[in-house]
Amino acid sequence: MSNSTGDKPSTPLHSVSVAGAVIREDGRMLVIKRRDNGNWEPPGGVLELDETPQEGVVREVLEETGIRVEVEQLTGVYKNMARGIVALVFRCKPSGGVELITSESAAVEWITSAQASDRMSEAYAIRLLDAHSPAAPHVRTHNGVQLTSTW
Repeated sequence: MSNSTGDKPSTPLHSVSVAGAVIREDGRMLVIKRRDNGNWEPPGGVLELDETPQEGVVREVLEETGIRVEVEQLTGVYKNMARGIVALVFRCKPSGGVELITSESAAVEWITSAQASDRMSEAYAIRLLDAHSPAAPHVRTHNGVQLTSTW
């Protein structure tokens, strides 16, 4: 869909994704090593048209990790300015299941906050760190790797 000048869409096109900041009672957080790019990230993916954000989080976490979750609270909204992806991140608690390697995850681990900062790009580690913050929800923008602004 283009406007009369043909250079920009008349309606912005964004992709909406959801992710789970799954936190155990001991404070460790669930992460996956993605098969497609080898990056460590919280489990998540594109929200489907016929599901609520909470349903999407439950589905994505289960599909990527084998862990069932209960969604507790929205902890952040993150926009990748380079790709036009808006991610909604929810703090979740595990409610069952067993960690499984899947077609989307090469590894599934429970890590500490320090490990998140060491293993993950700033744009993804902050999603887990924000989930521990009582000031949630946070609104942040990034370029796919580093934060570009915060609220």
